[in-house]
Amino acid sequence: MHPQRTALHNELHARPSLYFNEPAHVFHIALLDQDEVGSAIIAALPHSAEQPQPNGSAQGLSQLAGCALKWERHAEFFTLTLVQPKQAGGEFWPALPQALQALIEPHQGLIINALQILVEAEQQWQGHSARYGFKDPAGSHVGGGDATVWSDFRLCENGLNRILLVNRRLNAYRLRRMIRRLLEIETYRMMASLTLPVAQDVDRQLKAYDQQLASLSARNAAPDTSNPKQLLGDIALLSANLVRATAVHRQRFSAAEAYAQLVFERIGELHESHVGDCQRLGIFIERRFKPTVRYCAVTEQRLLRLGQSVANLGELLQTRVQVEVEEQNSAILRSLNSRANTQIKIQKAVEGLSIIAISYYLLSLFKLGVEGAHSLGIGLSPQLAALLLGPLALLIIGAIALRIRKARRH
Repeated sequence: MHPQRTALHNELHARPSLYFNEPAHVFHIALLDQDEVGSAIIAALPHSAEQPQPNGSAQGLSQLAGCALKWERHAEFFTLTLVQPKQAGGEFWPALPQALQALIEPHQGLIINALQILVEAEQQWQGHSARYGFKDPAGSHVGGGDATVWSDFRLCENGLNRILLVNRRLNAYRLRRMIRRLLEIETYRMMASLTLPVAQDVDRQLKAYDQQLASLSARNAAPDTSNPKQLLGDIALLSANLVRATAVHRQRFSAAEAYAQLVFERIGELHESHVGDCQRLGIFIERRFKPTVRYCAVTEQRLLRLGQSVANLGELLQTRVQVEVEEQNSAILRSLNSRANTQIKIQKAVEGLSIIAISYYLLSLFKLGVEGAHSLGIGLSPQLAALLLGPLALLIIGAIALRIRKARRH
């Protein structure tokens, strides 16, 4: 068998679930998993022989102050979900249990979501959401009308967001699934919203980068680019800043997109319907959450498009400089060609003069030879001397001319 078959098969059972019945309080805390916060919290949980401390698990169940507790590791955050049965006649929104408060107290600065869900049976329902302290709440029938959910999405004094779920016909399994969807909607929404301040900071930077790009484009479009090297250096600097910003924030923007998609999927899984004239929970969240998602997505697209525009401007400038260099090279080649033609003409003139000079010296030598022959008593008439020496002189001059042309061709 494959060495990982058992581990891969057991992934089906790697996500234990919390099953409970109403009435109950569900406390959900999500913390950014920085500096091994999740490992520190798991180490602080009580463990027994039946429930040993897990090693490397993504999720697990435990007991905290007699209540069921589930912890989960995620890519960027760590969650704790505690289910506390509601006491008969107890208050609707009690404070965090002391044990849970002590567990998260050292990590208060990393809490990104704190949610409290009150699960009521329909028989215990007080009949109006205002009795639970909600002001102008949103409400929906969920699960095909088997439960009703209310919330005004306002933080209470201790920083908790409160949701009321009135159960009609949900069994323990469906109730757990419904609670999990509500928890995930709020947690993923907050994790996606972490990108909003990043997008706002990037947006401010992009405004400055847009102005720089406009200035560089104007300089590049000018008829005379006095210093293309300086312009190319400025474009390269702007491009480097954009590439750095893209590399730094790419993961945050991608995470926001993934979290937002999960939020919208979980809202769809609620199968909502209207409760009287109230606004549905999903509509309330989408109308206020989608602008954040779109703003982050548009900012990322602006960053990418601006980087591409700067790259195009750099390529355009490089093409322009290359064309100018090629024109300069062509002018240099034309100048060299003109000089070569002049040198050839001069060389031809020198060759002609050389042949004339050689002919003069050759004829002078023949003349001296004829005069020497007269001194030796050999009588040669001028006609005979011309007849004998003329062809020889022409032959010698012709041979010299052929050698000069051959050397020039070589």
